[in-house]
Amino acid sequence: MKRTLGVCYYPEHWPEAQWAEDAARMADLGLTWVRIGEFAWGLMEPTEGAYDWGWLDRAIAALGAAGLKVVLGTPTATPPRWMLTKYPDMIALDRDGKPRGFGSRRHYCFSHRPYRMECARIVTAMAERYGKNPHVAAWQTDNEYACHDTVLSYSAAATDAFREWCAQKYQSPQALNRAWGNIFWSMDYASFDEIALPNLTVTEPNPSHVMAHRHFASDEVASFNRAQVEIIRRHSTAPISHNYMGQITDFDHFATGADLDIAAWDAYPLGFLSDRLPATPEHRHRFVRQGDPDFQAFHHDLYRAVGRGRWWVMEQQPGPVNWAPWNPDPLEGMARLWAWEAFAHGAEAVCYFRWRQAPFAQEQMHAGLLRPDSAPAQAFGEAAQVARELAAMPDVGTARAAVGLVFDYASAWAWETQPQGRDFSYFRLVFETYRGLRRLGLNVDILPPDTADLSAYTLVLAPGVATLSQPLLAALAVHKGQSLIGPRSNSKTADFAIPVPLPPNLPGLAATVARVESLPPDVPVPLEQGGNFLHWREKIETSADVVEASVDGWPALICAGGLHYLAGWPDAEALNRILLNLCGQAGMDTDPLPEGLRRRDTETHKFLFNYNAVAVEWGGETIPAAGVLWAPLA
Repeated sequence: MKRTLGVCYYPEHWPEAQWAEDAARMADLGLTWVRIGEFAWGLMEPTEGAYDWGWLDRAIAALGAAGLKVVLGTPTATPPRWMLTKYPDMIALDRDGKPRGFGSRRHYCFSHRPYRMECARIVTAMAERYGKNPHVAAWQTDNEYACHDTVLSYSAAATDAFREWCAQKYQSPQALNRAWGNIFWSMDYASFDEIALPNLTVTEPNPSHVMAHRHFASDEVASFNRAQVEIIRRHSTAPISHNYMGQITDFDHFATGADLDIAAWDAYPLGFLSDRLPATPEHRHRFVRQGDPDFQAFHHDLYRAVGRGRWWVMEQQPGPVNWAPWNPDPLEGMARLWAWEAFAHGAEAVCYFRWRQAPFAQEQMHAGLLRPDSAPAQAFGEAAQVARELAAMPDVGTARAAVGLVFDYASAWAWETQPQGRDFSYFRLVFETYRGLRRLGLNVDILPPDTADLSAYTLVLAPGVATLSQPLLAALAVHKGQSLIGPRSNSKTADFAIPVPLPPNLPGLAATVARVESLPPDVPVPLEQGGNFLHWREKIETSADVVEASVDGWPALICAGGLHYLAGWPDAEALNRILLNLCGQAGMDTDPLPEGLRRRDTETHKFLFNYNAVAVEWGGETIPAAGVLWAPLA
């Protein structure tokens, strides 16, 4: 498929006389896609039932006349003020019972049924009007589900919906009581109507209750999204997407993505490094204007999996953002590097956010391809360069990797619910594993937790999966390659209890986790071959082969054939050794890379990305600062 560039545009923010000129400049720049409409409900329906489509008709026509394709967003992330007057109970309540009110965006509760009906009405009106429009070539549902901590709501609507969800799942209060272990602390319920949401309790709520609420809330997002998708499909054959975010695990993206054609995500490398990613001060300083060398790639691979091969970057950072603790200017060349890295990982499109910097409201400090005065900003020229390079580059297919890495949203909820150690983070555990693989120059495919066929992968890793699915366990039992499971894997039942037999309970591996401990930052557990366990360690009783041990004599890494279990959270030194050994056993070539240099192979080309602010010499090549090199594979 041809790789293309795009941009996010808000025609309602600019004089109509400017639209045609903007469209012509976009086309001249080499852009193909323009996303519009996702925040404009108040203009589409300024008063209840009174639609105004004229401005949107003309905007789409102006863009289409310039040869551009429109991604039309449903506007349900920003319900207008009149709707809140009609439904004052439609807003979400936070964990402390405080309202998430009007004045910005995402001011709705996923469980409010009348609001869902209003969403269905506006989406139906849009789909009927634009479903056959030749310029509307793709759709986006809503905008950034979960942004601003908006998945978990503690409203009356959410309480009612959760009770119904529990009734459907457990069928009787007695079955629910058994599943949750409510005999502990006399927490039994005689009726589903007695069940509240797991907040405002004196001390921590029952973790099984919390996990049920997390599953419920995730299902609410999926069903909210599905309702819009089903409406659009009745009127349009154009592909439908949603734009997810980075390091957001509040809902199961695989479940929501099952109803969509394309998984998109919004990539803000500098904001993520400053705001979300745990890192040392030295690491932040080194990559402050470039972003973390692995964070974007991880999400590219994740959303390629969520989209079953089809994925976009719907919003790509072009300059300083406005929402992080600090908002540096990207190093010259990074807007080009970020785009090419996405394409190397299989993106169909990369859309910069936004066309022109807004001079008003909350995002006025967020850069665009143009300044507020319409002069080109720094990324404008870099986007033009990428467009020229794409035109000269043959289409590049995405190669299947030899390494599969399992990612499970429910495990993120599990270890947030019961971390046992303050710094235990499922996302961080998986991400550090991914980083270790990337440092060895390896391509990685991210796999959903119910993967039933591992035959394409020489090496499979599943760190920290709380409950290994039956399809995955069956696939591991017949896997011919090397696999690495753990730590903390298969240690909870689906209802969040400790299983018996005790974990890890893996096929063919005779081992029992007898005790666990979380480790304070200043209490590492040294390993005999070097490096340490940090954060988490398990004491295992086993008759399996002990590959590595801790200096205090406990097994650290055990195996039965190609199936390995890791009994702790390894630091970078230990992880690198373990991965190198596994790759050697699997017969896989590795290509260790200098700090900040990363490689990605497509079906036909080898790409190198230099996240450093200085040039790097490697493999007989000089890769300039913020540089991208590619060459045909030998």
